[in-house]
Amino acid sequence: MLATLALITAAPGIAEDCSFNGIALQGPVAIVESFPDIRVQVVTSFPDLKVKTVAALPDECGTWEFVDSFPDFTIQFVTSFPDIRIEYVTSFPGMP
Repeated sequence: MLATLALITAAPGIAEDCSFNGIALQGPVAIVESFPDIRVQVVTSFPDLKVKTVAALPDECGTWEFVDSFPDFTIQFVTSFPDIRIEYVTSFPGMP
């Protein structure tokens, strides 16, 4: 019973180095409909990560460049049971 509770409370989240399950949350990102690396829910308050979309040089935590090929990781937008919740911002991306 205690082992089960430990597994439930030890849910993965965003690490201090701005990564999720070893995936750096910056760089080229592709949107997919199935088998994503990360399931993402867009929110307007209490995000896990603030995301700024850029056209080039996504080299800071929370800066994403949406691409069609050669992404660093893939995401799927969901409305329930996300891995992380993001909020789009125009400045100060990263962890809140």
